[in-house]
Amino acid sequence: MEETTQQHSPWAIACPVLMAVFIFALNETISNVALTNIAGALSISLNESTWIITSYLMASGIAIALVDFLSKMLGRKNLFICAVLLFTISSLCCAISNSMLMMVLSRFFQGIGGGALLPLGQAIILESFSPQERQKAMAVFGLVFIIAPVAGPILGGWITENWCWQWIFLIDIPLGLICAFWLHKILYDPPYAKKQAHVHVDYLGIIFLSTWLITMQIVLDKGNDADWFGSSWICWLTAVSVICAILFFISQFKNKESLINLKILKEPAYFWGTFIQVILMAVFLASASLLPSMLQQLMGYTSYLSGLSMGSRGIGSFVALFVYFLIARKMGDIAVAGLGLFFLGLGSWFFGIINLEINLSTIALPNLFYGIGIFFALTPLVPLSCSTLSNKDLTNASGLQNLLKNTGGAIGTSIATTMIARFSQAHQAMMVEHLSYANEAFNERIYALSANFSNFVDAVTAQGMAYSSLYRELLTQARLWGYIETFRYFALATFLLIPLLYFLKNSTKKAE
Repeated sequence: MEETTQQHSPWAIACPVLMAVFIFALNETISNVALTNIAGALSISLNESTWIITSYLMASGIAIALVDFLSKMLGRKNLFICAVLLFTISSLCCAISNSMLMMVLSRFFQGIGGGALLPLGQAIILESFSPQERQKAMAVFGLVFIIAPVAGPILGGWITENWCWQWIFLIDIPLGLICAFWLHKILYDPPYAKKQAHVHVDYLGIIFLSTWLITMQIVLDKGNDADWFGSSWICWLTAVSVICAILFFISQFKNKESLINLKILKEPAYFWGTFIQVILMAVFLASASLLPSMLQQLMGYTSYLSGLSMGSRGIGSFVALFVYFLIARKMGDIAVAGLGLFFLGLGSWFFGIINLEINLSTIALPNLFYGIGIFFALTPLVPLSCSTLSNKDLTNASGLQNLLKNTGGAIGTSIATTMIARFSQAHQAMMVEHLSYANEAFNERIYALSANFSNFVDAVTAQGMAYSSLYRELLTQARLWGYIETFRYFALATFLLIPLLYFLKNSTKKAE
């Protein structure tokens, strides 16, 4: 006889759901530090190897948007288990890939499976717990979601240096199989989440959505290397992406049986909560991408050390978990979210005053602030944004929210990369003006370097080496200032989000 009520405790349901979310979030970053090794094994360039990341992000974005539709077609429990199994099988295919085509396709299907896990997991947890218990559940959910991508580069770097890159994907297999079996035994679909008959398939919506997200991800990923709109193919792809995005949103508003119900954006609490989270994730994910790159390029850190530098973010989130339960009831959710945004902005500001003398311990403090800030901000924002929605709307709301957050993270990372390049060029132009014989400090520096090099080579070669050495130092300092300026803008963007909490507070009050 089929179950009609949930027979298990909410925390028993949360365990396999959190495991599924963990392996998805972990795989967003675990392969980043191993790209050089994978590229060598597959005989491709490092630039080509970035498609291993891009294909995963594109696929997960599409899957996130299709979650509500696929839940109706297959039933939420069946969809969750199928997504876990697809992710697991694709991980095995990634490990045994012997060509770029096989690897990219495997990562694409891994992203399709993994992309469905986050919104489904968020919806199940919000629904399984009572409104009074949702903050605790989302605190644990947020901790898993934050720690996994932070642990990814550390674990990936350690596995790559001590074992081989294939194990980055092989470790998913036992976790995935355990998770699928556990979900099959314990998960229950309420009536509105069961498989529905005669589900309308919005083919145009799927085509517009897929084309929009795929072209957008390619433009964001390759735009900076191709000089953005200085390249004709970037212009064409951007035009296609924008047109498809507009057509997608028009079709979703006009179609009565749309792929995504965009009408929930009319709910003020959901709109403001989602908007704040999109900007928040753009800053957080962009900073997580930029920092290891900065340490490797400017300071010569290994992939493992650059990944290890992110570890204090996880520590900060773990500490924030315990502090949250002590202050949430006294301060209120809005105040805690504001405190989180403040800590996140403070972490960005600290990175905006760095120099090349920093070490891992120096980096630990601002990363600790990042970990505390993102946990304090996201934990109350997710339930607050969904507080005015009914349970039957949670799957659709989670899918749309995570789609927008995923898109915001991609756009934020791309914009940050471009900002670094542009700011570096601007500072380089300003610094070059000082490399002149009219500058006494420049003359003294050239003389000192030439004197050192003349111990090994002739005077003319020594002077040339001195010029080259000084110019390399100039390029390094200009690049450093590119990162500094970008992190300062991160801080400004985060601090500007704090006043927006007023609108979220008013929206939730009116709903009550």
